[in-house]
Amino acid sequence: MTTRILTGITTTGTPHLGNYAGAIRPAIVASRQSDADSFYFLADYHALIKCDDPLRIQRSRLEIAATWLASGLDVERVTFYRQSDIPEIPELTWLLTCVAAKGLLNRAHAYKASVDKNVETGEDPDAGISMGLYSYPVLMAADILMFNAHKVPVGRDQIQHVEMARDIGQRFNHLFGQGKEFFVMPEALIEESVATLPGLDGRKMSKSYDNTIPLFTSAKDMKSAISRIVTDSRAPGEAKDPDDSHLFTLFQAFATPGQAAEFREQLLQGLGWGEAKQRLFTLLDAELGEARERYHGLVERPADLEDILLAGAVKARKVASPFLEQLREAVGLRSFRTQVQVASGSQKKASKGPRFVSFRETDGSFRFRLLAADGEQLLLSRGFADGKAAGAVSKQLQQGGELDVRVEGQGFSVWLAGDCVADGPAFADAAARDAAVEALRLALQPEAQ
Repeated sequence: MTTRILTGITTTGTPHLGNYAGAIRPAIVASRQSDADSFYFLADYHALIKCDDPLRIQRSRLEIAATWLASGLDVERVTFYRQSDIPEIPELTWLLTCVAAKGLLNRAHAYKASVDKNVETGEDPDAGISMGLYSYPVLMAADILMFNAHKVPVGRDQIQHVEMARDIGQRFNHLFGQGKEFFVMPEALIEESVATLPGLDGRKMSKSYDNTIPLFTSAKDMKSAISRIVTDSRAPGEAKDPDDSHLFTLFQAFATPGQAAEFREQLLQGLGWGEAKQRLFTLLDAELGEARERYHGLVERPADLEDILLAGAVKARKVASPFLEQLREAVGLRSFRTQVQVASGSQKKASKGPRFVSFRETDGSFRFRLLAADGEQLLLSRGFADGKAAGAVSKQLQQGGELDVRVEGQGFSVWLAGDCVADGPAFADAAARDAAVEALRLALQPEAQ
């Protein structure tokens, strides 16, 4: 069974060691597994909740995209995209908002922390709290449920949001599934040893605390940052407690078990803090040096990054667009051409058979869908420059004849005269894909229409 893995990083600052060790590195390792189907994204809608500086958000999007790629993300194996390039995400957010319980959102850690802080200072409990902050968990649920992720690598402080996504998804399934489970239930995936790395002052490494060590800063600046890590006053020669050392925690996150064991013993034997910090710098510089060079090369070519992300968005929308159509149907946002709700509200009159539905995209291109009698999408065309061209292709398909269907992974495409004209949905396995191809062939037989 293929496991779908999804994670993202909010684009509000420069990536740091905590981002890398806690999210980026384990996610990239997981993406290389033969049974993994990985989705990684820049959470730039989330950034708007935390930051009102457009230049900072723009710079952060560039830096985080370059960080993923420099760290070894293979865009041929994974789906890599910007959240804001997927219009289905905000639409799903609204569908989920309409079923999310207010009481559930009231218990969100970030919202409760902001309320508690206001109360402590004598402010109105909701002073300065935006609806973006309050409904943040719903947007995160949409990120996860849109692609039916099985595993979501997150820091320990984000476990609650994955659990809330489960709650919201279960509620939607219960209300609209009618026996069908639209959403799978995601699970948080945490690498215990590096779930939360300490920053320079011992608190969680976070842009909010300004205690980070930038991931791909220069070697000189990294060494300077490491020198500012807070340690106790024990002098060289005095035994140090590795389990109470933020510096050791950072070292252990990047070292092999053997290196960590050796470093632990040296601290117990009295290794000076200055030498210990030098050891940490040497370790990090050796691991990150080559990736640092790749990172700076990518940052200098932003147009290349843009092309990669737009290609990733196309790939992601091949999954998101047909799935959202199913969800729209489920909640009643249906085309009048496909189903008519009778006055009693208890029965539905289905259309006579498979049908083509034409529409125009926001970019001005023309497309069509082939829907089965029950409204399920069998085929989605490529974009055409004008409606006449799209109509000619759909008419040719309706005329029947030998169908050129080409299987591609867990999906398929339809070709006419050497050109790819339409694609089928993506499926979980080959059996489901083959069944869909057969359903398509039956639907395009003249007697079925």
